Amino acid sequence: MELKRKAYGKLVKWKAKSCGETAMLIEGARRVGKSFLAQQFAKNEYESFLYIDFANLKNHVLDVFESDKTDFDTFFMKLSLIYGVKLKRRRSCVIFDEVQMYPPARQLMKYLVADGRYDYIETGSLVGIRQNIENIVIPSEEERISLCPFDFEEFLDAMGEERLTEYIQECFKKKKAMGDALHRKAMNLFRQYMIVGGMPQAIVKYAESKDLQAVSAVKQRIIQLYREDIVKFAKGYESRVRAIFDEIPEQLTKHEKKFVLASLGKNARMREYEDSFVWLSESKVVNHCYLSTEPSVGMYLNTERNSMKCYMGDTGLLITQACDTGTVMEEEVLKAIMFDRVGINEGMFMENIVAQMLVASGHRLFFYSKTDKNDYHNNIEIDFLIREGKKICPIEVKSDSYKKHTSLDRLAEKYSTRLGTSYIVYTKDLKKDGDIVCIPVYMVGCL
Repeated sequence: MELKRKAYGKLVKWKAKSCGETAMLIEGARRVGKSFLAQQFAKNEYESFLYIDFANLKNHVLDVFESDKTDFDTFFMKLSLIYGVKLKRRRSCVIFDEVQMYPPARQLMKYLVADGRYDYIETGSLVGIRQNIENIVIPSEEERISLCPFDFEEFLDAMGEERLTEYIQECFKKKKAMGDALHRKAMNLFRQYMIVGGMPQAIVKYAESKDLQAVSAVKQRIIQLYREDIVKFAKGYESRVRAIFDEIPEQLTKHEKKFVLASLGKNARMREYEDSFVWLSESKVVNHCYLSTEPSVGMYLNTERNSMKCYMGDTGLLITQACDTGTVMEEEVLKAIMFDRVGINEGMFMENIVAQMLVASGHRLFFYSKTDKNDYHNNIEIDFLIREGKKICPIEVKSDSYKKHTSLDRLAEKYSTRLGTSYIVYTKDLKKDGDIVCIPVYMVGCL
């Protein structure tokens, strides 16, 4: 089964525009399909390609990098012989897979690009953490794309539903309802997407078997791999990273979902855990959503970095993680999601999937919270704020049908000139409620 990724188009544009003047780094969490994408692209777009996996680097290959890196004629002659690949000037691609495992290869990229004989693609996770960059100079000739888990449109493509994607986009653009039959179909597929998640191995397993237990086993192995990575790469603060990682499902069951450090220990302080939060962010395992003190185009400058929500990068993994930690019961969650009976605890998956889809669309995550200690009627809680040109669009996520939108109304009264369209995300069909657009959750990718 050949999976299609939107990032493939970005690589096509890079190849045409760069003409060998830059290398491309594909970064992302482990198991999101970086290696597959790089090899698929190289196979289709070049006459030949050389693939070097630095996670399983043999000693004789390492010796070439150590001994011949200043003589590229000898360097490539030896690599071609070792891998049995005939490289052709300007018609071949060299892939450095898992380049974070051997940082000197990344530093060498500056000189390989200057040499100009081939195109270069790097893939890596944890490429920004301290131990992987502290002793090297990051090449300025390196472009980057971030590969996220499959978004819903890519999932629909894998399920053979490309035309449904086109209709969803059309309905969002025209702000018209899908209609009962197609809305029901889209929601059924979206619920499957929530449960399966966006990790390629899980999607392939589901497409081939439709067996959710087999899919769950795939996701459990990925979560275990993440935990092993924490032990291996978060040296010096692995216990704190692990504590945050394991606490995420419980934190998301809370009403406000802000990460409370006291849950890790009554004396826990942000200065002790800051590096741990950064590590999880750099690993792309977690999507951080920061409190914006003022909804404006400069949201990043008006944030409280100590107040954040931590969403899992993939909702399918969150469901499996929450079940493994006993935060929720798997059977109850699956029934609640598939039969549209999402309650308070299961609502965390709705908010997580919205965060995941916004990140996949290129948005940075911010939320807004204002508490009036004298009168709770003035409180404002907005789940997400995103930029739309020079305006800010507030988003409220409802796990079921909504009855009111008090926070959106109060925010509009206070910041009317700064706001664009206000959205409610829920499980019903698209409709307008005054100035507010209510969209089904599967349309979040269109924002």
